[in-house]
Amino acid sequence: MKQLHPIMFAGTGSDVGKSIVAAAFCRIFKQDGYQPAPFKAQNMALNSYATPEGLEIGRAQAVQAEAAGIACHTDMNPLLLKPQSDHTSQVILNGKPVGNKHAYDYWRRQGAGDIDFRAEVCKAFDRLAARYNPIVMEGAGSISEINLRATDLVNLPMARHAKADVILVGDIDRGGVFASVYGSIALQTPEDKALIKGIIINKFRGDMRLFEEGRRMLEEICGVPVLGVIPYFKDIHIEEEDSVALAQKSFQLQQDKVNIAVIMLQHLSNYTDFDALEQDARVHLFYTNNVEDIQKADIIILPGTKSTLHDLYELRRNGCAQAIVKAYREGTSVLGICGGYQLMGIEVCDPDHVEGDIERLPGLGLLPVTTTMSGEKLTRQVRCEYGEGYEIHMGETKPFGDAEASPMLYLHDGRADGYRVNEKCMGTYVHGILDNAAFVDELLKPFAEKFSGDATSFDYQAYKEEQYNKLADHVRRYVDMDRIYQILSSTACQ
Repeated sequence: MKQLHPIMFAGTGSDVGKSIVAAAFCRIFKQDGYQPAPFKAQNMALNSYATPEGLEIGRAQAVQAEAAGIACHTDMNPLLLKPQSDHTSQVILNGKPVGNKHAYDYWRRQGAGDIDFRAEVCKAFDRLAARYNPIVMEGAGSISEINLRATDLVNLPMARHAKADVILVGDIDRGGVFASVYGSIALQTPEDKALIKGIIINKFRGDMRLFEEGRRMLEEICGVPVLGVIPYFKDIHIEEEDSVALAQKSFQLQQDKVNIAVIMLQHLSNYTDFDALEQDARVHLFYTNNVEDIQKADIIILPGTKSTLHDLYELRRNGCAQAIVKAYREGTSVLGICGGYQLMGIEVCDPDHVEGDIERLPGLGLLPVTTTMSGEKLTRQVRCEYGEGYEIHMGETKPFGDAEASPMLYLHDGRADGYRVNEKCMGTYVHGILDNAAFVDELLKPFAEKFSGDATSFDYQAYKEEQYNKLADHVRRYVDMDRIYQILSSTACQ
């Protein structure tokens, strides 16, 4: 196939749809016979994933790799920041933690010390570009944060290194799209402005003909072609990078479905664990930290958390801990995943202050296990009797006192994982366990009378493939792909 330039989807701001657009192009290029790979130099997210090598990257790049039909790799997201508070983040470089950084130190003195982050992300891109064609790059936030230009690793400085063609994505749904697109371009240096080869307007609602004049005016004032106007969609489901919309997912109980409450922790992480359940026709899933809602659920799931002890303290303070225990005693199933598994035990101990000042807190007492936090993070993909998943956690959990081991599952290497009291009370360290139909069928079995007899297991992998293809079709319909291929094939000086 012809060698294409790298393409970067940069944004006028956060949440304009860069990740989804990049995923769409990963699938489009794959469909057209290329071998694309995603790349985002630096990501900030609590939603992460384990590569086949057992290293950690942002979930968004794992999704984009899946859309491209390839295994994910740390070179696709060499730098991942996992927020630990409003001011500090754990820094993951090439898949491994290298310490914690205060936001001021990171943004003002980036590269000071023994690690040159810019050199590291550039080397990761170069390795990736030697193996794939084209590289589908994603920017972060807004490209017009000129106060951070000197330390920006992910937007136009990265595009310069990659010699990428930049497509600016603007969100018309939030309003002010003319100002945001024009301002984003106008604030660039002449060198960076020359990299911007096109504009995509995203999340359009209404009659497309009403924007024809606006499209012409935008091209005129920006001096850059509008390559597409993509309508807002609700019928295509791609895993989300951000958890902002979780609390908006409906609580209203449904009598003919199994109602599953995911506890809305303050430091909830890896919320894509529940995407498969959301699409299962037998299930109604919602997020809550309301004690009355918790009492009405058929199944309660305690999700992963970036700060187990802080969230355990908060669950006790707001009454959720007591509500969960009461619901279980009255017949509700309770499942804990990763940090949620730790919360379900007798105690969580942190003698070395890995998470903070709290050295010990009593857990919910639903599982006879004890967890001791440690500074070493375990990250790996796993297989078990139900299917596949991955682990990303700190801390070791074992039976409390003289309690006997009662594993929830067994991993492919013979190790036992988790703890099972009975079919309605269990916990595991395995993220992605709910993507496996065999386990979901077992979880729902006690409530089988609630859904019709013809309800069947849900094939999440087949569903995701269908969604990537639907997304690619949608974007093809509204974007000038011929023009984009011309831009990516141009021999003009990059």
